[in-house]
Amino acid sequence: MIAGRFFHITTTAEVEAARAAGEYRSAAFDREGFIHCSYEHQVVATANRIFHGRAGLVLLEIDVAGLTCPVAVENLEGGAELYPHIYGAIPMTSVRSIHPFPPEADGTFSLPVALTAS
Repeated sequence: MIAGRFFHITTTAEVEAARAAGEYRSAAFDREGFIHCSYEHQVVATANRIFHGRAGLVLLEIDVAGLTCPVAVENLEGGAELYPHIYGAIPMTSVRSIHPFPPEADGTFSLPVALTAS
């Protein structure tokens, strides 16, 4: 059983749509069949690699216990590091927090202060 929390980087617009629907599906869900997530220690590297300099992002903090769909910890790209993937919609009731996630002036990301204080 997987426990704890996962993190997912998305846009403010996608979160607003998810709030209205009561559940979140990433824009790539239909194409990929799952929602990419990270553990806390992976968030910054993922953000810097994929979203460098991009504004309008938020970081979903997801309570794994609230998920009703399958979850796998895997690397589908052949690397050594494993990432959590959610194979279904995320109920908004399982989202612990939605953290603003702006880039720094140089385009890089840092963990939100609320996470570094915990």
